[in-house]
Amino acid sequence: MTKLRPQKLDEIAGRTLDHYNEHAESFWHGTRDHDVRQNIDALLRHIENEPPHTILDFGCGPGRDLKTFTDLGHVAIGVEGAKRFVEMARTYSGCEVWQQDFLKLDLPSRRFDGIFANAALFHIPGQELPRVLHELHAALKPLGVLFSSNPRGTNKEGWNQERYGAYWDLETWRSHLSHAGFVELEHYYRPPGVPREQQPWLATVWRASS
Repeated sequence: MTKLRPQKLDEIAGRTLDHYNEHAESFWHGTRDHDVRQNIDALLRHIENEPPHTILDFGCGPGRDLKTFTDLGHVAIGVEGAKRFVEMARTYSGCEVWQQDFLKLDLPSRRFDGIFANAALFHIPGQELPRVLHELHAALKPLGVLFSSNPRGTNKEGWNQERYGAYWDLETWRSHLSHAGFVELEHYYRPPGVPREQQPWLATVWRASS
């Protein structure tokens, strides 16, 4: 694939964020009742430090999962690129939320026990993914845990209407995470209880090597 230049990367991020800003309310109404307890439990049960945990909700959207982590007694911080989502998440969850472009992250070092990336990392173009994964690794405490859930695919990327996405299969995703210094803890497909062809989401859990 042709290397994407900085101007093209800015366009990818800008158009995708514009889409979410323009459709923020409908997105919230469409996702606020989604049951992602399976994903939250998968992250929390692998964290070895004593609770309460400090959790980074990467791509927190309007704040649904920030509030869940907070209600469970943890310290949750969001990072989100879409300005409208940042405003909504702060209001809904009461949590600290940082507005950052995923391709221009500025995260503190060794701050988090866990990172929850639910339906977020697939927006990162493949050529930038290794760098972003290293940045997430650096933001975790030693032996911290990263959860990710992405729509699976056949290792192709591009535009889906006004959103850019990269759709990896399990083996390619494993390769990306392993090269970034993560060790796989578990993986599963969602939603549960249906045949694989009806499970578009690949969920994986990883421990950061010390």
